[in-house]
Amino acid sequence: MQILQIAGLGLAAAVLVVVVRKERPEMAMLLALAAGVIVFLVILPQIAEVVRLLEELAVRAHINVLFITDILKIIGIAYLAEFAGQICRDAGQESIGSRVEMAGKVIILVLAIPIISAVLDMFLKILY
Repeated sequence: MQILQIAGLGLAAAVLVVVVRKERPEMAMLLALAAGVIVFLVILPQIAEVVRLLEELAVRAHINVLFITDILKIIGIAYLAEFAGQICRDAGQESIGSRVEMAGKVIILVLAIPIISAVLDMFLKILY
């Protein structure tokens, strides 16, 4: 099970970071960042499979693939903003982490406008 590998990596990295942080805090932050990147690389094949399946379902359901692409971008931005915000917090920069997450939310809102508009148009067509 892949979750056992990820959990083991996370626990080992956490212990290593705690030990290293006392002597070299900057190295501890880099270790935490590296662990996060490795976890992302481990799950990348599953992410690719989910994207492929969603695109296939969109084609079969006659949904504009651009909407699926936008939704995937939104999900990606949410994960990246959360990841970057947590790295900032781990580095002791709470306010920067909060601003990174806020910027991610604003970008998500901007990307969602065409989808919201299309949904509203569809409702209006149904009503009239």
